[in-house]
Amino acid sequence: MDKTLLSIAIDGPAGAGKSTVAKKIAKKLNLEYIDTGAMYRAFTLKVLENGLDPKNENEVLSLLENTEIIFLNNHIYLDGKIVDEEIRNNSVSKNVSYVSSYSEVRKKMVELQQEMAKKNNVIMDGRDIGTVVLPNASYKFFITAQPEERGKRRYMELIEKGETDIILADIIDDINKRDKIDSTRKESPLRIPDDAIVIDSTNLTVDEVVDLIIELIKGVNKIVL
Repeated sequence: MDKTLLSIAIDGPAGAGKSTVAKKIAKKLNLEYIDTGAMYRAFTLKVLENGLDPKNENEVLSLLENTEIIFLNNHIYLDGKIVDEEIRNNSVSKNVSYVSSYSEVRKKMVELQQEMAKKNNVIMDGRDIGTVVLPNASYKFFITAQPEERGKRRYMELIEKGETDIILADIIDDINKRDKIDSTRKESPLRIPDDAIVIDSTNLTVDEVVDLIIELIKGVNKIVL
């Protein structure tokens, strides 16, 4: 990676607000935002749309080589189609941890992510950015929150999108299941990078987290961004 390029890694569990925070920081600091989780969601969407079983590794991998996922003008494209909204539906959320746990899937996505970071000043969020994708990132942050709070946020997000057939307790249960899968998977498990700054967002607003991270970056470097 070009040493002159700026890279910010933001990791954390499901529903911690990583993507929202990263997008706001990207705008404030004029960085390229790479939503790595959206890449796994896009591929999971393709698996589901093809009627395949996300828990069947062989079926999932059968689609991998003929899949194109790119970011362009703040949109994510799956095989040439914008899928910004589709990848956020509940069925994708329930199955993305299975798809993203497969070694070959992660290897492919990491290669794409690292190539993006070699060409731009970036901020990336995901589960293994600071540990695997950008181990030499300029800055590393780990954003977390209590499972109940993360479940509540996800529930409100789905309600705002018009979903009605959902129960808060089920969403929290899904959050806990995803935490277990993400933390115990063999390939690139979710863990706090040794050199990351941990931020508990349970009692913080998105803007408070954004301001805190920018203040920390300025404090570390003593520069004006």
